[in-house]
Amino acid sequence: MNLRFPKCLVELGYTAGLRRIWFELGSTQQYYPLLHSAFWTEAQLWGDYVLGYHLVTIVLHVIAACLVVTLCQRLSIKGAWLAGAIFALHPINVESVAWVSEQKNTLSLVLYLLAAFVYLRYDDAHRPRDYVLASVIFLCALMTKTVTASLPAALLVIFWWERGRIELKRDVVPLIPWFIVAAASGLFTAWVERHLIGAEGSDYNLDTLQRALLAGRVICFYFYKIVWPANLIFTYPHWTVDPKIAWQWLFDGALVGIAIWFWRIRARTRAPLAGLLFFGGSLFPVLGFLDIYPFRYSYVADHFAYLASLGVIVPLSAGIAIGYERVRDAEKRRYFQFAVGMLLLVLATLSNIQSRMYTDPRTLYRATIAQNPDDWMAHQNLGRIYARGGKYRAESIVEFQEVIRLKPDHARAHYSLGVSLYLSGRGREAIPHFRKAIQYEPKNLLIVGNSHYFLGVILTAMPDSAAAGKAELDTAAKLAPNLFKR
Repeated sequence: MNLRFPKCLVELGYTAGLRRIWFELGSTQQYYPLLHSAFWTEAQLWGDYVLGYHLVTIVLHVIAACLVVTLCQRLSIKGAWLAGAIFALHPINVESVAWVSEQKNTLSLVLYLLAAFVYLRYDDAHRPRDYVLASVIFLCALMTKTVTASLPAALLVIFWWERGRIELKRDVVPLIPWFIVAAASGLFTAWVERHLIGAEGSDYNLDTLQRALLAGRVICFYFYKIVWPANLIFTYPHWTVDPKIAWQWLFDGALVGIAIWFWRIRARTRAPLAGLLFFGGSLFPVLGFLDIYPFRYSYVADHFAYLASLGVIVPLSAGIAIGYERVRDAEKRRYFQFAVGMLLLVLATLSNIQSRMYTDPRTLYRATIAQNPDDWMAHQNLGRIYARGGKYRAESIVEFQEVIRLKPDHARAHYSLGVSLYLSGRGREAIPHFRKAIQYEPKNLLIVGNSHYFLGVILTAMPDSAAAGKAELDTAAKLAPNLFKR
């Protein structure tokens, strides 16, 4: 997969490019300055050679898996190596590792786990240098991906699991600055998502009850996909969240029932409730209470579960290890070992199959459409791929028409279809699509200006519409004088 990185930052000098990444909002799509500084540096090292980016992401994923083992051992959680192996091989993590743009997941998790490890060391000895180092690493994690803001809450969950209580002075007070910074980071990211990226409009009009229903369903969805990782796809169907549909309440009901059960057994074991709290808390940014741009395509995505999956994988691995220790018969132990080995082999096989989906963009979007034919985003992107070079222009027209069937107000699909029709010699058919592109996205000067230009060219060539064509060309020149110099 090619890396989509702003060319303006690559072409600038080293200092100027980094300055824009850190101090100019909008120079990158999301304000994750540490992540984009890493991307920019990698771009200087190997440019468009994607293997370099893939190797970095794979190495980061391996480091994260090793840190999972280290942290589990530090916390005396059984099955540490099994947890690390399952995390490393699990197919739900393929998207985060194979998709270069998701290096923010692998890098942020490494920093998240490092910060947790150093803070636990501070909790043991209370050395100020450990607190400062952990705080710096936590800030770096936030500058890579805001989902890491859940770390201070996760640490409190760990302390409760370890000691059975949370002490204000020992546990809470040192983390107050972390909570403040995490909250500020989350609010800032929410503002960026809404005002700079575009997470607003009819796609996000959910009331409080709908958001509560969505949250329960999202948690159950990810748990199911982690436990049974079948039919993983790049873009899942976009759910209709309706409180009037009785079965949609089952997810919230099940979660409440499970939480009550885990609370009641806390005297015997606190691990299940701690795992649930970690899992749900790590997913909080993508549960639907905050609007994020990808929700216009789907409410769930595999890469959203990268960090949160540890809340399921670690407790399950510990349970398997405890079960193994209780088996005394040597032959049964061999069967147990064989079963665990087969589990890892199955996960590795599924991940290998899943990774092939990311061979190139065309393969990705074809595979997505095969499992989710109503994914208008995949149809749009596949249509744009077909349109490049003109060799598959007929196929691009079909894809853009499908986008418009699924999402009639998609301005860019109308514009793209208009261009493909015009270049195919079907200018008259393109006219209504250029007009709809202007209607549906009037603030996008590039689409509007280009649409007026194509309308002008088409109408000018028609004997009965020459005057109208000239007016369209004049409008295009006024909207984008540098683009349409006449």
